[in-house]
Amino acid sequence: MSKPENGIGAEALRPHAEDAFAHELKALAAADDRPRPTRWKLSPWAVATYLLGGTLDDGTVITPKYVGPRRIVEVAVTTLATDRALLLLGVPGTAKTWVSEHLAAAVSGDSTLLVQGTAGTPEEAIRYGWNYARLLAHGPSRDALVPSPVMRAMAEGMTARVEELTRIPADVQDTLITVLSEKTLPIPELGQEVQAVRGFNLIATANDRDRGVNELSSALRRRFNTVVLPLPATADAEVDIVARRVDQMGRALDLPAVPEGLEEIRRVVTVFRELRDGVTDDGRTKVKSPSGTLSTAEAISVVTGGLALAAHFGDGVLRPSDVAAGILGAVVRDPAADKVVWQEYLEAVVRERDGWKDFYRACREVTV
Repeated sequence: MSKPENGIGAEALRPHAEDAFAHELKALAAADDRPRPTRWKLSPWAVATYLLGGTLDDGTVITPKYVGPRRIVEVAVTTLATDRALLLLGVPGTAKTWVSEHLAAAVSGDSTLLVQGTAGTPEEAIRYGWNYARLLAHGPSRDALVPSPVMRAMAEGMTARVEELTRIPADVQDTLITVLSEKTLPIPELGQEVQAVRGFNLIATANDRDRGVNELSSALRRRFNTVVLPLPATADAEVDIVARRVDQMGRALDLPAVPEGLEEIRRVVTVFRELRDGVTDDGRTKVKSPSGTLSTAEAISVVTGGLALAAHFGDGVLRPSDVAAGILGAVVRDPAADKVVWQEYLEAVVRERDGWKDFYRACREVTV
């Protein structure tokens, strides 16, 4: 992978996975004595260990990148070792992009061969484009062709990523059919083609809630093995995920250590889970759910914002007043309906909960 042109890769605000966890990948590669598919940097076992975490024989601790069922990771990794592409499906905030990036980093050592799906993603983003200065000067040639991340991955035997596949227009999505079925990308302008070499595969992500945006054709869906990433099964698991990610992000931003704010993290997670599920943790009280997703990713954002407030305008300790505004912004997406849902939840649940008085007051202060 090429280094950043500004020469400050070590200070990147958001390093690529293969850079941020380079020491773990290096240790795994040194300890990995299992068979590796062609052009893979690690064996499937080592890739799964990288994602799920563990301790190597030399004492190196591999931090978990994904907290969830082991079998999900094993199926995803095994899929990439075959000629089937992988589709990571789930509601917002289930770590689809995070898992996709770390899979590519562990398998190919490069997570940057990325196509970001939007309503305006053109066909060239998946196939190839042209350097028009060279095209006009010398006509169609390989020198004038600008390869897409997918074409590069095919030629080099690496892992390409397509984020938010269902946001891409249907006719552009179907550009992938020949790539995934024939492992070939035709270049009709030159009468040539690019054939995928061993090691090539593709990871796509899609949002469960976007099914009506640009539904995948049955022909394209058949080219993928679909793995559904669930929401965290328990509150403890979700708290662990939020704490780990906030700690990683906080170190990059010089924010206070997470252990000082674990109580507030648990409160944020509890509120999000109860509103998401429509019932309190003890199952005794039903509550209305707002229009937003209240995902784990949003909880991470709320806590990170709260830590920044605590660091710059408080005493460095995360408190209810630091997260209250962030929770309100996450819950109240529809100013009319969601505000009513939030106020009812505050009065019926939060107000009556032991030990939550400061949290209730802080939320009431920003809500009124």
